[in-house]
Amino acid sequence: MNLSEILKESVVSILEQLRLALWVEIVTEQPQCTYYFGPFACAKSAQKAVLGYIEDLKQESAQVSAVTFKRVQPRHLTIESDELREF
Repeated sequence: MNLSEILKESVVSILEQLRLALWVEIVTEQPQCTYYFGPFACAKSAQKAVLGYIEDLKQESAQVSAVTFKRVQPRHLTIESDELREF
């Protein structure tokens, strides 16, 4: 790991602790799930990564219905349909 990567991880960690880190939220219809990917320090980094996440989900036959960028701290990275009712 080089110095640039260490600094990037440190910044993301600080943002995460301050609840300012950005997460990608992807909602799928089939299966009915909500996925969180991140954390990211900025929208540009999240936008660069989101196409790969969508492609991976589509390869698993998921139907993506919504993609949003949020400043949250998800308790779970994947929430299935029966768990969605709890949130």
